[in-house]
Amino acid sequence: MDLTATMSSKRAKTKTIKKRPQHATSNVFAMFDQSQIQEFKEAFNMMDQNRDGFIDKEDLCDMLASLGKNPTDEYLDAMMNEAPGPINFTMFLMMFGEKLNGTDPEDVIRNAFACFDEEATGTIQEDYLRELLTTMGDWFTDEEVDELYREAPMDKKGNFNYTEFTRILKHRAKDKDD
Repeated sequence: MDLTATMSSKRAKTKTIKKRPQHATSNVFAMFDQSQIQEFKEAFNMMDQNRDGFIDKEDLCDMLASLGKNPTDEYLDAMMNEAPGPINFTMFLMMFGEKLNGTDPEDVIRNAFACFDEEATGTIQEDYLRELLTTMGDWFTDEEVDELYREAPMDKKGNFNYTEFTRILKHRAKDKDD
C-alpha cells in the first residue's frame, strides 16, 4: 500500500512539473501587443527556411548563411540548446519574452546609478552623467546621450532623475500617466 501511495505521489509531482511549461507558454501572447507578435511572426517565418513550422539547426544554419555567416556546429548546437524543446512559433515567442524580460531588476539598475549620486538625491547632474556615459564602460556616443536626454526625466535644475528613469525603464512610459 505504501508503494502505491509513493507511486501516486510521484505521478502527481510529474504532472505538476509537466504542466508548468505548458502554463508558461499559454500566456506568452499576453506579453506582447499585436504589432509585436506580427513582427515576431515575420522574423520566425524568415528563419523557418524549410517552412515546416519549426526552427531547427538547419534553418538556423541557412538563415545565418544568408547573412554571410558561416556558423560552426558547436555554435548552432549552443543556440538550439537554449530552447527547452522544439522551436515552434509559441516557443520562439516565449524565448524572446524571457530574453526581453531578463533585464536587471529595478533596484539593481537604480543602485548602479546611485553609485554616482554622492548626495543620495535620486538625480545625477547632466554634464557629469554625460561624462560617465562617454568615458566609462561601453562608451556612448554624444548622439546616443543626446537621444537619452531627449526622453529622460530631468528636474528643473537639469539633473537626470535616475529614480524616475529606472521606473520608466522597467514599467514603460505608459505608467507615467497613472
